[in-house]
Amino acid sequence: MTGRILITGATGYIGGRLVPRLLEQNYELRCLVREPAHLAAKPWRDQVEIVQADVLKPETLGPALEGVDSAYYLIHSMSSSARGFENRDRLAAKNFSQAAKSAGVRHIIYLGGLGKADEKLSKHLRSRQETGAVLAASGVPTTEFRASVIIGSGSIPFEMIRYLTERVPLMVTPNWVDTKTQPIAIRDVLSYLIQAVQQDAEDHRIVEIGGPDILSYRELMLRYAKIRGLKRYVLATSVPFPRLSAYWINLVTPIPLSIAQPLVEGLTSKVIVHNPEPAKNFEVTPISYDRAVQLALDRMSQGTVETLWSDAISAVPRGTPPAMKLTDSEGMLMEKRSRHSLASPEEVFKVISGIGGDRGWLAFDFAWQIRGFIDKLIGGVGMRRGRRDPDNLVPGDALDFWRVESVKVPQYLQLRAEMKVPGKAWLRFDVRPLQTGSEIKQTALFEPKGLMGFLYWWLLYPIHGMIFSAMIRAIDSRATKQKLPAVQKQTQ
Repeated sequence: MTGRILITGATGYIGGRLVPRLLEQNYELRCLVREPAHLAAKPWRDQVEIVQADVLKPETLGPALEGVDSAYYLIHSMSSSARGFENRDRLAAKNFSQAAKSAGVRHIIYLGGLGKADEKLSKHLRSRQETGAVLAASGVPTTEFRASVIIGSGSIPFEMIRYLTERVPLMVTPNWVDTKTQPIAIRDVLSYLIQAVQQDAEDHRIVEIGGPDILSYRELMLRYAKIRGLKRYVLATSVPFPRLSAYWINLVTPIPLSIAQPLVEGLTSKVIVHNPEPAKNFEVTPISYDRAVQLALDRMSQGTVETLWSDAISAVPRGTPPAMKLTDSEGMLMEKRSRHSLASPEEVFKVISGIGGDRGWLAFDFAWQIRGFIDKLIGGVGMRRGRRDPDNLVPGDALDFWRVESVKVPQYLQLRAEMKVPGKAWLRFDVRPLQTGSEIKQTALFEPKGLMGFLYWWLLYPIHGMIFSAMIRAIDSRATKQKLPAVQKQTQ
């Protein structure tokens, strides 16, 4: 059993998934972060040692690396808007590896990018490989994994493939769409990383890893479409259009331009495994691309996505949440509202758990009836106008054209839509106690299927806005009115 393990990048996509898996194997972990608050919401936070340090401030690294046996280096820059990122990546790797050498670290494990050095690589891919060389140059034995497209729920490549395929039936693309890549599932990447810490380190071992399929980006999107039951067409042009492609990805997907631009530059480079021999020293049998996509979709549908590509750049929430917020994350459209109520959580939840059936839906009930009638006409369940119990709900209960998916009194209620919609829809209520009353959170979630799904959402968005805004006000109003008699009795 190896000694203490240091993990950098624990707030990121890979690191956030690596930590719990190492904990399952009873490793002693230390996480190096610039802002410890960014780990506050992690369920494993209390099981690891957290140290505050910055790889660009070498004076902070000594204490962080003291007593460390092996270290994972999962730091890199993706923003093309940050000039001189190559120099910063180089300096960060040099600072870290020299501090690791001084601290007597036995092994550095790094995840970089595939690509042959003698071929034309994007500057980000070149920087990723240069980082591996800088880490090894310190003299600390380094295992450098090189991967291309990592497929997993919430990963940048998967999100790009997902959004482009879901939203655009006919894609006219630059010639990079026929560039070959060798995708690998996130679970297989994690298996390689975990097994590396169990092996004896070498001077500088480069391990190229990839799945069993070598596919073009066109094939990645068309295979995704087939799995989702979508008809999609991809036409390639002979003009590269790298900058235009970046703007298009920025427009159609949640990936910002600062990340889309270097991402597109990397798509022009062929990234496949050229030397498979080193990877044979690991007991990993990579799964197919289709299987990786299906697992990612299953994770999303179950609501069990562990980490997102945006985790490392997310700001720590501050202040009072806005009254209404529209977000686009993990392929899920979410409309969030919150309201402060003077009523207690129990009083608020009593109103929430009593909606539907004979009591109606608190606001614009006629609109709910019309929606149910339309659903009935097109072969849906319609408004069932009934519920098992007038006051209590349990998972599995039918509630008009909803189904109770989960409930915990007096904290939350989640409903899943059973009406016919081009996608999947949920309505969730959360109640949180405050010093003076409660905070009510209402979230409408929609996972669109294809272009029709997005058109459906945006066409009905103004109507939903009126209905859901009125609903959360009505919940507060009714809960507060229930509270008034008790308050008046106490003051008499």
